Amino acid sequence: MALWRAYQRALAAHPWKVQVLTAGSLMGLGDIISQQLVERRGLQEHQRGRTLTMVSLGCGFVGPVVGGWYKVLDRFIPGTTKVDALKKMLLDQGGFAPCFLGCFLPLVGALNGLSAQDNWAKLQRDYPDALITSYYVGRCPMCCCYLELLPVLEGTSALSLPHSIVSTLQ
Repeated sequence: MALWRAYQRALAAHPWKVQVLTAGSLMGLGDIISQQLVERRGLQEHQRGRTLTMVSLGCGFVGPVVGGWYKVLDRFIPGTTKVDALKKMLLDQGGFAPCFLGCFLPLVGALNGLSAQDNWAKLQRDYPDALITSYYVGRCPMCCCYLELLPVLEGTSALSLPHSIVSTLQ
């Protein structure tokens, strides 16, 4: 808990720096987990350059772009109610996520040394699956939290939310 409070204080004092460093750290950690637990490379075969590339990508692209987007989103939709959060999530996932992914995938391809033609072919091949997967992996759990878990935790019924929103997301 003390570590979390320290992180929150640092985030309040230096939001931009902390967001950038957090994104880089999480992307680096994600690559380590991928190489060690998914690919089972072992420490001797760990590709340190790949991990450093992911850290750099997190600090140099993901952190600044996503952090900047959330500032814009907070100005565009002020407020902290569940409805405000749902509006932000829908705008984020419907508008920003497809654009972000369309920039992120070619950047990764370029950093991996793909030619412009190979990068374009890879984007055309991988983009639809990557976007659909991102919706399943990231958005469905968020919708469940917004529409089911949070009302239960707050002692209200999920049925109190507009029926059209609930049925649309099922």
